[in-house]
Amino acid sequence: MSGEYNEAAYRDARTSINPSPCVFEKALLATCVACSRAGKHLLAERETINCRDADARQRCAALRAALRAHASFALGVSNPYSPVPHSREIKAQCGGLKGLQHALSGRDAVTDVHALVTVALSTFSDLDALPYAAIVRSIAQFNIRKRD
Repeated sequence: MSGEYNEAAYRDARTSINPSPCVFEKALLATCVACSRAGKHLLAERETINCRDADARQRCAALRAALRAHASFALGVSNPYSPVPHSREIKAQCGGLKGLQHALSGRDAVTDVHALVTVALSTFSDLDALPYAAIVRSIAQFNIRKRD
C-alpha cells in the first residue's frame, strides 16, 4: 500500500455512515465538551460524531452560526460563513460553548451541549439575546491544548 488515501472516497463513506454529523464535532473530538445526543463512529482509523436528534442539531447549527458571526473579529475572519482553519474552528466551538456555560452557571465545564443550548434558549428566549460580549471574550481567550 502506498500510504495515500482517497479523500473523496472517505467523504462519500463518511456521508453514508454519518448523514447527520454533529455541528460541534470538532469540540467533541477535542474533548473540551460532551453531549448526550452524540454518537461516535469509526471510519478508516478516524472518528466521526453524529447527532441523534434532528431538532437539537438545528438548534446547535443556529448557535454555531451565531457564535461565528459574533466572533468573526476575534477569530480574525472577515466572512463568518467562510471556512476557517481547524484551530480557529476549535477556538470558536470550545471557547464559545465554554463562554456560554460560564455566562449561565459560572462554570466552564460543558458536560452536555444539548442541555446547555436548551437552558440558554429558555433563559434568553432566543439566540440574539445571548451575552455575546462575554462569550466572544471566552472565544478570544481560549487556547488549544499544546501537544507534548
